[in-house]
Amino acid sequence: MGNTSPVGRKVTLSDIAAGCDVSRATVSLVLRGSPLVNKHTRARVEEELRRQGYVYNRAAANLRRRTSSSIALVLNDLANPFFAEFAAGVDEILGNAGYVTLLGSTSESTEREQAVLGSLMEHGPAGIILSPAEGSDAAQLLAAVGATTPVLLFNREVSGNTAACAHWDRLTLDNQRGARLATEHLIGQGHQRIAFYGGHGGSSSCRQRRAGYTEAMQAAGLPIEPNGMVECLPNRLDAVAQCEQLFAGNAAPTAAVCYNDAVALGLMLGLHQRGLQPGRDFALTGFDDIAEAAVSAPPLTTLAVTPRARGRQAAELILQRLQEPSSSSRQTIVPVQLLVRASSCPPHHA
Repeated sequence: MGNTSPVGRKVTLSDIAAGCDVSRATVSLVLRGSPLVNKHTRARVEEELRRQGYVYNRAAANLRRRTSSSIALVLNDLANPFFAEFAAGVDEILGNAGYVTLLGSTSESTEREQAVLGSLMEHGPAGIILSPAEGSDAAQLLAAVGATTPVLLFNREVSGNTAACAHWDRLTLDNQRGARLATEHLIGQGHQRIAFYGGHGGSSSCRQRRAGYTEAMQAAGLPIEPNGMVECLPNRLDAVAQCEQLFAGNAAPTAAVCYNDAVALGLMLGLHQRGLQPGRDFALTGFDDIAEAAVSAPPLTTLAVTPRARGRQAAELILQRLQEPSSSSRQTIVPVQLLVRASSCPPHHA
């Protein structure tokens, strides 16, 4: 790439950078038309390109950029250890493929999501892996990322005109079956008053997990009490704060299927505050199998989804999409496995 000087040597990016006192990376950004370079610097670089007679070989640059581009990873809750492990898996695969991971976190805010996506799009990512914030709207997301940027949705659907983003790929956990397995396990332990604890109905993954819980309760002929579905943010702190709701009615539950591990670990703390011992006085299950689940007190019964492996899988799917841009959209549903540990004890009176 470049032009041959009168003495037979190619003019390089380094020559241009030295000629106008900027970095080689800045010259590269100017050649690619990046908006990250201010207009005065751009003008200096363009003048130096003309002065040295540099010829830009776009085809060669595009070949090189395939191994040095970025891919955006936008998560709804980076504070959740699940997503930290997921992100590590994504970055491992993308790094091996020569891509840089651009990371953004929305903290379950759709407004923040729009701002994060807008900012990341300025860097021209080759694709996006997105775990949408609760209440994310398809049209707004499409407006932020454009119709041509490949997107992989992870474990959540979006609302609104979903036909507009039907071409996006999807990687989803088997949420409904997982919650059903957890509920059936607690029923098998002898529990009859079982609650579903945590998450919000505005989240598709929460709705799917609630459906699995309801399915198992109905199949066993067990009622869902008025305090049988408690909403909270899918994190530890709000799980502690909402614990009292479980015990607001006359018939308090003896067990809970929790939306995720973070919620389950928070509920354990809330139970301790009430003088109840998880795994003895109250049974509970999680969902995710984050690293901490196996060493909590008591160790947490949960649905294993191997978050780091899911991150690797997400990265492989977005890379596959980049290699096959015109193939049909794919939906991948990941099976989950129930890991029985000490937190899901039989009812204490038994």
